[in-house]
Amino acid sequence: MSKRDYYEVLGVDKNATVDEIKKAYRKKALEYHPDKNPGDKAAEEKFKEAGEAYEVLNDEQKRAAYDKYGHDGVNPQAGGFGGGGFSGFGGFEDIFDMFGGFGGFGSSARRGPKRGRDLRVNLRISFEEAVFGCEKTVKIARNEKCSECAGTGAARGSSRKTCTVCGGSGQVKTVQKTPFGAFQSVRTCDTCGGSGSIIEKVCPTCGGSGLEKKSKNLTINIPAGVDNDTVLPLRGEGEAGEHGAENGDVYIYITVNAHEFFVREGKDIYLNVPITYAQAALGCELSIPTLQGRVKLKIPEGTQPEQKFRIKGKGVTTLRGFGKGDMYVTVKLEVPTRLNSVQKKALQNYQTLAGDEVHDEARNFWSKINKYNYK
Repeated sequence: MSKRDYYEVLGVDKNATVDEIKKAYRKKALEYHPDKNPGDKAAEEKFKEAGEAYEVLNDEQKRAAYDKYGHDGVNPQAGGFGGGGFSGFGGFEDIFDMFGGFGGFGSSARRGPKRGRDLRVNLRISFEEAVFGCEKTVKIARNEKCSECAGTGAARGSSRKTCTVCGGSGQVKTVQKTPFGAFQSVRTCDTCGGSGSIIEKVCPTCGGSGLEKKSKNLTINIPAGVDNDTVLPLRGEGEAGEHGAENGDVYIYITVNAHEFFVREGKDIYLNVPITYAQAALGCELSIPTLQGRVKLKIPEGTQPEQKFRIKGKGVTTLRGFGKGDMYVTVKLEVPTRLNSVQKKALQNYQTLAGDEVHDEARNFWSKINKYNYK
C-alpha cells in the first residue's frame, strides 16, 4: 500500500511552521494513542503513521529531503531515519518526552510506573448558580495509595528489587541486523511491566498494585459565568499513579438547567415581556425582573411589537471576570381574546375616531394593494 503524504497525515499545509507541525502531531497522537484506543488496530496504524510523519517534518534536513524527493528521500530502508530506522512505539520516546506525556495516556514503551488515570464528573447546576457562582460537593470513587503498603505494592517487611531482565530500565531493546542496516526496537519489559522493579512479596491488601478503591468528597468552587460545556479541572484529584507516580486529574463537566423566563446567550440575558395594546400605544413604565433585582423600564409611546430594549450591565459576568453582559427585553403585544360588550363598544368607537390616520403601515399597505386589479 502506498504511503500517504506526510502533510496530509498531520493535516497541515506544506508551508506549516515547526510549531504548527508539533501542534498538529500532538492532536493526532492524543486521538489515536493505543492507550486511549485499546485493541483498535486502525487507530494504532494511524498513531504510527502520525509519528512517522512528525519524525520527518519536524527535522529540517529530513523535511527538505522529503519535499524534494518524497518518500524515497526518507525511506527508512535507505537509512533515511538516521540509520536506526523507524522503530514503532519505541521510536516516539523523544516525542513523548518533548510533550511531557499526554495526560493520562502514557506511552506503553516509556520507563517507569504510569501516571494516575483522569476522572470525569458530570455536574448539573441551576441557571442562577451558573451566573453567580457557587460551591458544590461531589462524591467520587477512585484508586488511592494502598493504606497497607503506602503504594509500594510490597507486603510489610518485603521490598521491591531491580528487575534482572531489563536492569531497571523498564524496557527491553532488541537489534536486528539486515542487509539494509541494523534496526532497533524497544518494548516494555514483560517481567516488571515497565516499572523497572519487581516485588519480592506482594501486599495482601492491594495484590501488588499499590492501589485500593476509596470514596472521597470533593468541594468544588464554581466560578461565576460558567455555561454549558464548561470544563473545570481539579489537578491531582484523579486516581493515584502506579507505585508513587503522580496522580491524575478530575475534570468537572458543567450542565446548566434552563430558566423559566430568562434565556442566556454568552454573557447576555434575554427576556420576553407581554404588554397590552394600550401600554404600547400610550407608553408606560414596567418593573422588569433581572437576576440582580427589579429595575424600571420606560416603554415609550408608540412602541411596536417585538421592539427590543437594552438594560446595561444586567447580564452575566464573564468567566475570567473581565466585563459584564447586558439584558435585552423584547416586548410582545398581547391581543385580547375575550372582550365584554362595553370593551367592544369602546374599541369600535376608537376605530371610528382613529380611522386610518394613526395606522401608517396599514394605510400604506392597502394603498399599494389597491393599485392592482385583484378580483
